[in-house]
Amino acid sequence: MIEAVFNSDLKSLPLINRGKVRDIYDIDERRMLIVTTDRLSAFDVVMPTPIPGKGALLTAVSNFWFARTRHIIPNHLTGIALDQVITDPAERRQLEGRAIVVR
Repeated sequence: MIEAVFNSDLKSLPLINRGKVRDIYDIDERRMLIVTTDRLSAFDVVMPTPIPGKGALLTAVSNFWFARTRHIIPNHLTGIALDQVITDPAERRQLEGRAIVVR
């Protein structure tokens, strides 16, 4: 069974913001790391029980459409791999499939 990620927990990057569904970390003055968690939000309320795999699915769908529309309008994706930003294997495991490096 997939383990749910309610809150990401990175020690290597400073947390900028924890939204309803996404956690945002500062990489440097030009880049951020967006982590899509498994939190469920409805009517601006975060529910107490996450949905395992939801964050990875949302990230995959978003990345699909960003790739399909990049010729129409530029987007915030950098194409930088997660392992270039997060060197700790334990931190990388909780982020795989659910985190993107953005400008």
